[in-house]
Amino acid sequence: MHIEPGIVDGAKIVLSYGTAAASFGLLGKMALDTVRKSGVLSLAVRSVITTVAVFCFFEILPHYPVGVSEVHFILGSTLFLMFGAGPAAIGLAAGLLLQGALFAPFDLPQYGINVTTLLVPLWAVSMLANRIIPEKTAYVDVSYVQALALSTTFQAGIVGWVAFWAFYGQGFGAENMASVGSFGVAYMLVILGEPLADLAVLAAAKTLVPLTRNLAFDSRLHDAAA
Repeated sequence: MHIEPGIVDGAKIVLSYGTAAASFGLLGKMALDTVRKSGVLSLAVRSVITTVAVFCFFEILPHYPVGVSEVHFILGSTLFLMFGAGPAAIGLAAGLLLQGALFAPFDLPQYGINVTTLLVPLWAVSMLANRIIPEKTAYVDVSYVQALALSTTFQAGIVGWVAFWAFYGQGFGAENMASVGSFGVAYMLVILGEPLADLAVLAAAKTLVPLTRNLAFDSRLHDAAA
């Protein structure tokens, strides 16, 4: 989801400032919802955990350039299910910034593009979860189909935003369309694998209840919605 430098440049990159501002507005809403539900301390603790996790995902998990961008295993739906939307959003934004500042300064001019590409799909995941996961269902009890729906929404959102930025920046030439297409196909592997990661992590959380029923994790992880 790291859009390659030069794909969107010049005056066109100004659009990303607006989309990033809107994305941070969504982040603020998700964070505020977490504060209302769990308190500031819980938000802070979970945000630190998600930031470290996202940084590790970027630097340690396999990632490779494909077409107009890079394919990463970001595990956005896993972060949402374990820590909630607000902490996951903060972790994605802060982890992305930290990774760019420390290891990829050439990505910083595209920060607005990349943070939009991450945060808007996460917000969509949170909206979908409210619709497809019954209030009486704790997240540790979600089905593969539900996990697949959340993962597909997140990854499809990433592919959609990358395609938008690529076409916005470089037009609809055959070469650019082929690059976008190859990126989208590559992300199918992530869509297939991430739900399994979700269920494995949730199964571990269910087994380790004494360690995961605390302010470091979303209360919905083990309990039905209040």
